[in-house]
Amino acid sequence: MAVSSPSSPQDLVAETPVWQKFLHQLIHLPWTWRITLAYLTVMLFLPIAAMFLKASTEPPARFWEIATSDVALATYNVTFVTSIGAALLNGLFGTLIAWVLVRYDFPLKRLVDATVDLPFALPTSVAGLTLATVYSDNGWIGSLLSPLGIKVSFTRLGVGVAMIFISLPFVVRTVQPVLQEMEHDIEEAAWCLGASQWQTFWKVILPPLFPTILTGIALGFSRAVGEYGSTVIISSNTPFQDLIAPVLIFQRLEQYDYSGATVIGVVLLTISLILLLAINFLQAWARRYDSK
Repeated sequence: MAVSSPSSPQDLVAETPVWQKFLHQLIHLPWTWRITLAYLTVMLFLPIAAMFLKASTEPPARFWEIATSDVALATYNVTFVTSIGAALLNGLFGTLIAWVLVRYDFPLKRLVDATVDLPFALPTSVAGLTLATVYSDNGWIGSLLSPLGIKVSFTRLGVGVAMIFISLPFVVRTVQPVLQEMEHDIEEAAWCLGASQWQTFWKVILPPLFPTILTGIALGFSRAVGEYGSTVIISSNTPFQDLIAPVLIFQRLEQYDYSGATVIGVVLLTISLILLLAINFLQAWARRYDSK
């Protein structure tokens, strides 16, 4: 009678279920990986999964009806278009502010530098109340704009002002350290070769700085999309005019429409993720282009 040969180690490995392999690799991960995965799971992955599961309780037809209702589409427009506009504007002026703070010395520079961080520490409701007062028809700035027919408080323009205010530090604090680390020798070499100041900035300084500016814009956009405290005060919260998606979600929660609020939240999360991925791809392309 023939005796069967014992299975080779390769055969035993091949017979191991996939989930056991994954569990084995997970157990033998370094402690840094385990802590990172545990923290991300508890603080990020599980809440997002819970939100998607709650939204999935609605039938597909009902989900689509809520997500594409006229009010919801109008809030998407106000939220994302205004957030992108605020982020791009801060990308320009935030870079300029970072440039001035890094390249120039002037009186009260440290005070100005510290003031840039004020939107980080200031409660958003206080920021909204302050902006609504300053930009009202009787406010310091609003009284100057009112004769020109420009109304800021309780309009979509006011929403944009609030988003610009709360997202500005993200651009400045992202660009500022990179500017501080840039070597002046490269600029001096460009000047010695006959380049003007504008050519030096456009061809020498901006290319390595551009990915960092995109990072600041992405951070500012993310902050502006989720802003609630200041925008709810400075806007009139009127549908089809200046109502933003976070306020619409809160209104649905007040009506005990939890699944409807979750549907709007899922759409908001999905669109934000797509836009951030697009910015990240653009940022990676800029780095690859700069390295050539």
